[in-house]
Amino acid sequence: MTGENQFLLELKNFSVNYVSVQPLVRAVDDIGLKLIKNETLGIIGESGCGKSSLALGIMGLIKQAEVKGEVIYKGQNLNGLPEKEMRKFRWKEIALVFQNSLEVLNPVLTVGDQIGEPIKIHYHATAAEIEEKVIKLMEKVHLDSKWRHAYPHQLSGGMRQRVLVAMALSCNPELLIVDEPTTALDVLSKNEILQMLQQLQKEIGFTMVIISHDLGVIKKLTNRVAAMYCGRIIEKGLTSEVLKNPLHCYTRGLLNSSPNLFKYKDLWGIEGEPSSGNSTIGCAFYPRCCQHEESCSLDKPSLEYVALEHMVACHKGGIETFLSAANIRKTYKLKDMEIVAVKDASMEIKSGEIVALVGESGSGKSTLAQVLAGVWKSDKGEAFFKNKKLEGHWATKMMGGMQIVFQDPFSATSQRMKVIDIVKEPLDIIKWGNSNDRDKAGINALRAVQLPTSAEFQQRYCHALSGGQRQRLAIARALVTKPKLLIADEVTSMLDPSTQANLLRELKGLQNRQGFAMLYITHDMHLARKVADKVYVMYEGEIVEHGVSGDIFKNPKHIYTKQLMKESFRDLI
Repeated sequence: MTGENQFLLELKNFSVNYVSVQPLVRAVDDIGLKLIKNETLGIIGESGCGKSSLALGIMGLIKQAEVKGEVIYKGQNLNGLPEKEMRKFRWKEIALVFQNSLEVLNPVLTVGDQIGEPIKIHYHATAAEIEEKVIKLMEKVHLDSKWRHAYPHQLSGGMRQRVLVAMALSCNPELLIVDEPTTALDVLSKNEILQMLQQLQKEIGFTMVIISHDLGVIKKLTNRVAAMYCGRIIEKGLTSEVLKNPLHCYTRGLLNSSPNLFKYKDLWGIEGEPSSGNSTIGCAFYPRCCQHEESCSLDKPSLEYVALEHMVACHKGGIETFLSAANIRKTYKLKDMEIVAVKDASMEIKSGEIVALVGESGSGKSTLAQVLAGVWKSDKGEAFFKNKKLEGHWATKMMGGMQIVFQDPFSATSQRMKVIDIVKEPLDIIKWGNSNDRDKAGINALRAVQLPTSAEFQQRYCHALSGGQRQRLAIARALVTKPKLLIADEVTSMLDPSTQANLLRELKGLQNRQGFAMLYITHDMHLARKVADKVYVMYEGEIVEHGVSGDIFKNPKHIYTKQLMKESFRDLI
C-alpha cells in the first residue's frame, strides 16, 4: 500500500456534536487519526471524554447527533452514506463489540439467533448454514455451543462478552472496535477475554481498536495508544513509550490513577472536574493543568511531534523540565589526596515528578544535591533550572524557584532564632510582601508540616525544639517560597512514622495539585519505592542506573542496584 491507500482507516477533522441538548455537547472535537492494517490502537481517557462516541460515530450508529468530518475506510468516505449503503460496511468490514452486554443483547432472542443475525443479513445463508457458522464462532470464543439456545440473562457477564465478540466476528471484519472489553468482569474472566482477543487477532489477522480506561488492558493488547480529553486527542504514541514516559500532564494523571501499573504507590486522581462538553477556545485541560499559564486558555494546542512516534498537544511541548544537569563533576582536596565525590553525573527532573536519589553513605548524593542547589560550585558540567543556567543563587532567591532542605536540621536552623523568624527568613531576604503577609505565609508553612501555629510556639527558640520538630521547621522554611523544585536531603530520617507519612502525603499532594517536583535523597528504599516516580542510583560518585521507579525496583540491571535492592528488602514484613 502506498500513498492515500496505506491506511485501513483514516479520520479527518472528525467531530460528534449532540445537538438535541442546549448548549450542544461536542463529544468528539475535530480529531485526526490513522490506522494501519493489522495494528492495535488503544484509546484511553476518563469517563465522558468521547471514547464511545468516537466508536459509534465511526460505525454510523449515532442518530441523535451531528457527525462531521471524514471517515475514510479503504479510500472511501463512509460519513454521510445512506443507511442502506452503510449496512454493507457495518459488521462485514467494520464491527463493534459494545460496552454493556446486558443492555445491547436482545432479551427475547436466544444468543444463537443474535450471533447469526449479521450472517443472515450479509450472506443470505440458509438456517442450517447459519447454525453451523454460529457453532464455529462460539467455539472460537471458547463458549460451549449448547449455550446458543440460552437467553442473555441466563449467561454470566464473561459469557455475554464472548457472545458480543462472536457477533462482531461473524462476518469476518477487517477492523474490530472493542469498547471496554473487561468492564465489571472478575479477574479470571477478564484474563480469559484478553487472551481470547489476542489469539483471535493472531489467527484471523484483523485490525483492532481497544477503548478502555483499564491501562492494564491497554498495556497488554495494544502497540499504539491515544489519550482523549474532552473529545480531543492530547497525546499519541507507542504504548510502551507513552506508559513509560508520558509527556502530557493529563496522561501522567491517568497513569498515576491506575492501580495495576504502580504496585506500591498511593493512587492520585487528577485534580478538578472535566468540562461539561462545550468546546473551548484554548486548551481543554487548562483549568486542571498543574503547569498552565493564561496564554494556554487562548489558543487550542495542535498535536505535534515531540519525539520519535510521540505526539503531544501542549503549548509547552508537554511536561516541563524543571531541572537538567549534565556531566556534573566535583572533587575535594584532602592534603595530598584528591577525592572525586561526583563523577560526570547527569539528571533530569520534570514538573510534578518525585525523583529519588539513592545509594549508600558516601556515594556522593549530598554533594550532588548541594552542587545543584548552588551551595558548591562544580568543577565541570552545567545545570539548568527552567532552561536558565544555574549560576550563583538566583533560583533559590525567588518565589516559585528552587529550595534545598539539608540533611542536618541542627546546623541548618540557628538555635538563637525564633520559630516564626526562621520559617519566614527566605521571604525577608527577598523582601516579599509586607510583614503581615510574611507572617501569614510562615503560619501556613508551619501548618503544612504539622507544627503548632500558636503564638507561644511561634515565639519559641529553636534550641527548645525536638530533632523531629527542627526537621519539619527546616522543611517549612523551604516550602514558604512555594518552590517548584525541592531538593530534600534525608528530610524524613528524624521523623516518627506517623509524621513522616503525613508529611510525605502533603508533599505528594503539592506534586499532584501544583506540579511541584522533588529530588528526594534517601537511604530508605521502602520510602523511595512508595513515593518516587523515577529513581537514580548513585555509587562511588557515579549514576550507575536510572529509570522509572517500577522498572528499577522490579528489574534492576546494574550489579550494585541488585545488591542494594536485595539488602534493602531482605527483611520485608
